[in-house]
Amino acid sequence: MGKRLSKIYTRTGDQGETGLGDGTRISKRHPRLEAIGNVDELNSAIGILIEALREQPVAELQPPADFLRGCQHRIFDLGGELSIPGYAIIDATHTESIEQSLDELNANLPPLDNFILPGGSRLIAEAHLARAVCRRAERSVVALGDEGEVNPHGLTFLNRLSDYLFVLARHAASVTHVEEVLWQK
Repeated sequence: MGKRLSKIYTRTGDQGETGLGDGTRISKRHPRLEAIGNVDELNSAIGILIEALREQPVAELQPPADFLRGCQHRIFDLGGELSIPGYAIIDATHTESIEQSLDELNANLPPLDNFILPGGSRLIAEAHLARAVCRRAERSVVALGDEGEVNPHGLTFLNRLSDYLFVLARHAASVTHVEEVLWQK
C-alpha cells in the first residue's frame, strides 16, 4: 500500500460534509457518519483496554489482549464497510471466532446471580466501558440499517463482541482476584 495520508488536513470538511470511501459526500450529521464515528470510538476503547490488559502481570489476561488486537482489525474493517455503502467484509467467521473465545473465557466463571456494576478495578471498569461503547456502536449501525442496507454480519459481530467484553470483565475480576461489584436493590 502506498502512502495515503500525505496531508492530514484537506479543508474539504470545513462546511459540515465529509467524503465516503466511494467518493460521495454526505453531511457529518448523517446516520452513516454517526455509525462510523461510534465504530471508530469503539476501536479506541478497545485499544485502551488492550493496553490495560497488557499492563497486568497476570498470564491469563494476555490471550484476551491478543484476541482483542485481532478484533481491532475487524472493527477497522467494519468502519471501512460503513464508509462504502453496499460493501461487505465482515462475515460469519468473525462472529464465530468471538463466540469461541467467549466460551473459553466463560468456561471457568461461576454462574451470574445478579447484575454487575462497572467497577472493582480500573481494568474491569475499562472492559465495561468498552462494552458500553460497543453497544452504542451497534445501536447506531442498527439505526443506519433503518435508512439503508447494512451488512447483517457486522451487526452480529458487534452484538457478540459486546457479550465478549462483558465476559472479559468477569474473567478479569476472577483472575485478578477482585470481587465483582454486584447491584443492590
